[in-house]
Amino acid sequence: MRRIYLPFLLGCAFCIFTACQSRPANLPTPEYQEEAEIREAEEYEDFFPEVLTHPAELPVSSFGEIWAYLLSDREQTLKPGYPLSDIGYFGAEVDIYGQLVKVPDRRKISGFSGRVHLVVCCNNTALTHFVLEPESATRKKLIAALLEAAKPFDGLQIDFEYIPARDGAAFRSFLAELKEGLEDHKMFTIALRARTRSLANDVYDYRLIAPLVDRILVMAYDEHWSTSAPGPIASMAWCRSVAAYSLLTIKPEKLIMGIPFYGRTWGSESTFRAFFHSGIERIKRENQVAEIRREQSIPTFTYEIPVKVTAYYEDEYSLSYRIEMYRAMGVTAIGFWCLGQETPAIWNYLNLTSQN
Repeated sequence: MRRIYLPFLLGCAFCIFTACQSRPANLPTPEYQEEAEIREAEEYEDFFPEVLTHPAELPVSSFGEIWAYLLSDREQTLKPGYPLSDIGYFGAEVDIYGQLVKVPDRRKISGFSGRVHLVVCCNNTALTHFVLEPESATRKKLIAALLEAAKPFDGLQIDFEYIPARDGAAFRSFLAELKEGLEDHKMFTIALRARTRSLANDVYDYRLIAPLVDRILVMAYDEHWSTSAPGPIASMAWCRSVAAYSLLTIKPEKLIMGIPFYGRTWGSESTFRAFFHSGIERIKRENQVAEIRREQSIPTFTYEIPVKVTAYYEDEYSLSYRIEMYRAMGVTAIGFWCLGQETPAIWNYLNLTSQN
């Protein structure tokens, strides 16, 4: 039996469903598209009130597809009974020669009854440009290697996050070739950076990429990152805007909203840097360094400073709140980064309704 959630969420859900259903079926013409996107995203801004810190109980959220990423050296984090339809097995890489390496062995998770997708990354801008070069021998060999490596899997996912700005067309033709070469029964998916609006000459343009793939996982996380100012990995307001834009530009049946399991910490002081001699002398004065030691004639000293650490993380309530927000907006599939980083309690509040 589904647990009763806080009344305010039920009321909000009704409002959001109404807003989603009222959108015209036909998209506006291109010249008015960006204005419409911003307006559509803003419609969701005020539906959810302030977060309550002590909910009476959390709902069990049901989805037809629940995805999660699994690291190839951490198979033990996939536990029997998790309500998952799909695993993104992470991950194969493209090395400096443009060759496919580190393909995980699916047999290591043979006990999982759902679909398993080979996830492939290319995490260098110059290297990505190199392997996407149209008609190049390197590209042809990589496509052939990807199609061969995907054979033991139920699907293939591309996670190229460092594509040069002028390589959008080359990237899309690369995706089209992979889709054409992949066996008919296999699913072809892609992970894309989060967007809240259209960008000029965007290599990750959702509308242009959506026809080339079966699913798009929108990575709605890292709103704040290790070198940014402290803040949530994915604030609720930002996630609402990302989901609204994604629902507008990607067919709902193709959309997977990515959700973070992890947290981050930020320190008020960073001490990892290089200094001119004048800078070292200033530090000595400011921190009243009295003792200078020498190691093989090289001067060295130590001092202590107070550091204020700020942490943002996810627990079962923040995850449940975000999941329910997405569900109420019309999202039908969610995906988590990544297994082993979560609070175990979250699995009590997820239900898989079917496996496609």
